[in-house]
Amino acid sequence: MSALASPVPAPADGAPVAAQPAMSDAANEPAQPVVSAAVKRRARNELLAKVFAPVLGIALLLLIWQLIAKGSQSIPGPGPTWQAAVTAFSDPFYRNGPNDQGIGFKILASLGRVATGFGLAALVGIPLGFLIGRWSFLNRMTGPVISLLRPVSPLAWLPIGLLVFKGAHAAAIWTIFISSIWPMLINTAVGVQRVPADYMNVARVLNLSEWKIFTKILFPAVLPYLMTGVRLSIGTAWLVIVAAEMLTGGVGIGFWVWDEWNNLKVENILLAIIVIGVVGLLLEASLMALARRFSYE
Repeated sequence: MSALASPVPAPADGAPVAAQPAMSDAANEPAQPVVSAAVKRRARNELLAKVFAPVLGIALLLLIWQLIAKGSQSIPGPGPTWQAAVTAFSDPFYRNGPNDQGIGFKILASLGRVATGFGLAALVGIPLGFLIGRWSFLNRMTGPVISLLRPVSPLAWLPIGLLVFKGAHAAAIWTIFISSIWPMLINTAVGVQRVPADYMNVARVLNLSEWKIFTKILFPAVLPYLMTGVRLSIGTAWLVIVAAEMLTGGVGIGFWVWDEWNNLKVENILLAIIVIGVVGLLLEASLMALARRFSYE
């Protein structure tokens, strides 16, 4: 005979005890709308921060710029610079001669030199970085040379380029090459050296070829370091081309800055500064998107 459950004791006055409702998950339902509202509020605040903070920063920059222009007779404000931008971009690809071209041609000419010099630096610097990081003897041999040449100012290489290549265009490309090669080379070598030793030990146990080691172990592990070097190099190349073109002349955004200074058109100089910044920002953003596309994480 099974044991019976003990009856619920009645209270002292003999009144029956009300049955207790069973606990269920429905008791937690009122908390869900609260949590959902908090999540939505946090998402809204994050969106406002992403949109409002940059707009506020740009507005503050324009305000400071306007105040400086009011206190100075030589610095144009945002208004005249905007009018110069409208004039320049109303016909950006006109051509009235070899040295009188629209701002679109100037930007493309500068980007062409950057692409050529940067591409040559990548072709040389990235493979050399893998070799330096892979073999310690090569690292010790090239270390003093890199330490000696890397701190040299990029524009110090420009006269050497003019002397060797006998032309301003080739000299500008040479200057970009020699100044943008170091970040890619050094970051790639450091990335190879920081590959965990266990990975290399497994490669030796499996008797992998150097090509397999490169494609299956080194390249995926080194890719974040490599992309960091590429970003630094493209920023350096864009900085150098502006300075190099100011010295060598020809068609380009850098020479346009110097030419407008000689014509005392300061609003065009400010416009060129904004264009240089926007192009540099777009270059960095495109490389960041490329790095996310090829991420091995």
